[in-house]
Amino acid sequence: MTSNTSFPRIWMVTGASRGIGARITEAALAQGDAVVATARDAAALQQRFGHNAALLALPLDVTDEAQAARAVAAALDRFGRIDVLVNNAGYGLLGAVEEASADEVRRLYETNVFGLLNVARAVLPAMRARRQGHVINISSLGGYQSAAGFGLYCSTKFAVEGLTEALHAELAPLGIHVTAVQPGYFRTDFLDAASLAVSPRILDDYAASAGQVRVAATQINHQQPGDPLRLAQALLALVTSPTPPLRLPLGTDTLQTIADKHAFVERETAQWRGLAASTDFPKQVAAAVV
Repeated sequence: MTSNTSFPRIWMVTGASRGIGARITEAALAQGDAVVATARDAAALQQRFGHNAALLALPLDVTDEAQAARAVAAALDRFGRIDVLVNNAGYGLLGAVEEASADEVRRLYETNVFGLLNVARAVLPAMRARRQGHVINISSLGGYQSAAGFGLYCSTKFAVEGLTEALHAELAPLGIHVTAVQPGYFRTDFLDAASLAVSPRILDDYAASAGQVRVAATQINHQQPGDPLRLAQALLALVTSPTPPLRLPLGTDTLQTIADKHAFVERETAQWRGLAASTDFPKQVAAAVV
């Protein structure tokens, strides 16, 4: 086992073979940290990152709970601890909610939600024992505002947001930080076939909503405004903070989406406040004192 003091931080990154997972891995290694990089294909990790004493490349299908436990055990055997867990593994599903089959939805949730839980449950015992650590769950702009064409994907990220809020409340008293990172559109391969499933069923009634998103996704692919290298640097800054946030939105598109949703919710709540407030039991009026 490598000495606990050999590296400033030990990261574990899921889905590390490409996209932002790979960028985070590269940035952490470049600053002298060690990384347990995981992906379904461990050979792809070795090919990308090479052989490095600070790198432990492991095969991990996050939907396999037993494999997640073995990966964490191997990480602890090699480095003695895990300081930062980045739950990054996941993929998108494009299509209207009605267009997707039950099997497509189950597969999406198995990776994006249950897979995240498998890895978190495997890592947390060691973090709790040390009363130290930082869990970073990669959410999305779509975890704050759902949209036509990506509704099912967004629903998985809404689940990640809810889990992250609860974990934040449960783990803060134990000295463990938890953050949901909400990237907007970053210039990765997320909209490529390797990271985005597309429902084959197309219903004409959704041509003006989800159908338009199907077209737009091909047009913005590799033209996204976000720089994944800057995202990786933002995460390096995040983990150095003694008081990291519950949520970290990344990208001006995410910031604008949050502002727009807040404004919409405020307007709609004000419009329906009377009806909303009318559902309480009537308050008892105290008898007048004579």
